[in-house]
Amino acid sequence: MSKRKDDELDPETAALLQWCAEVEALFVAAGAKPDEAQQQIEENAEWFTDMFFDGLSPEEAAKAALN
Repeated sequence: MSKRKDDELDPETAALLQWCAEVEALFVAAGAKPDEAQQQIEENAEWFTDMFFDGLSPEEAAKAALN
């Protein structure tokens, strides 16, 4: 029986973090500085989390945030 380490993320959280990283990369590609892109995600974490669970792609979320 394997015991999960306390520092391991559940698959859903890991997927959300990966999705946010993709959105952040799209912000940078659109001209934002990396720290600005990260701040945007952090300040609007609930909104981005909702978009993730609503099934939006990172591209759709970035487009919505940039408009």
